Amino acid sequence: MKMKKILSVVLVAACTISMAACGSNASKSNGSDNSSSDSSDTLVMATNAEFPPYEYYDGDEIVGIDAEFAAAIADKLGMKLKIEDMAFDSIIPAVQGGKADFGAAGITVTDERKTQVDFSDSYYTGRQVIIVTEDSTIASPDDLEGKKMGVQLGTTGDLYVSGDYGDENVERFNKGFEAVQSLLQGKIDAVVIDDQPAKAFVAENDGLKILDTEYIEEEYAFCFKKDSKLVDQVNEAIASLQADGTFDKIVAKYITAE
Repeated sequence: MKMKKILSVVLVAACTISMAACGSNASKSNGSDNSSSDSSDTLVMATNAEFPPYEYYDGDEIVGIDAEFAAAIADKLGMKLKIEDMAFDSIIPAVQGGKADFGAAGITVTDERKTQVDFSDSYYTGRQVIIVTEDSTIASPDDLEGKKMGVQLGTTGDLYVSGDYGDENVERFNKGFEAVQSLLQGKIDAVVIDDQPAKAFVAENDGLKILDTEYIEEEYAFCFKKDSKLVDQVNEAIASLQADGTFDKIVAKYITAE
């Protein structure tokens, strides 16, 4: 398997951190209100609410690990949280342009992204995994050569698979579930995506499975505009929430032991 390009990605060490419930001080917008962080008491978070359990809709509210953890951080800083939902590949431009204070959407720290934004300390270790149909002959990443793989546009799954196997073997989708539907329809051979959303997609769709061998392990962090003073403040909040164990409670709420 062509993993040299993947192995060149330097990932920061994982943190285990925590929080109590978020709902009271988190609000959301669907992207129509792109006001930036002019208000001194509100943090605007850009996300893509298509990655359960990190961020997703429960009715008309955005919930999940990232949403609750961000709300805990905002509370720690004496601020309110506003969530803007948008396409994943719009998050970094929104942060760069000041339309959001930070981005959180299971965003992996990569060398390429470090040239565009600054990152907080890592708060979670994720994995890219492979979804296939139950009758698929694909048994490991080594079997992906020459196969058609679905990814969500702009994600690390997109970056890794494109780098390893070439654009000609990649089918890009705006949303993860669209890639899964294409797999179910036999239009592609596999989907490479974050492990927790993958579990949700497989649980919701008969005839799919996740391969035992992961594609790559990665670290998640919040992203900020270059030289943002918020980075140090958020890192202090992360450390504090790590010490009091609140992030563990959030993770336990959304991810149960198998």
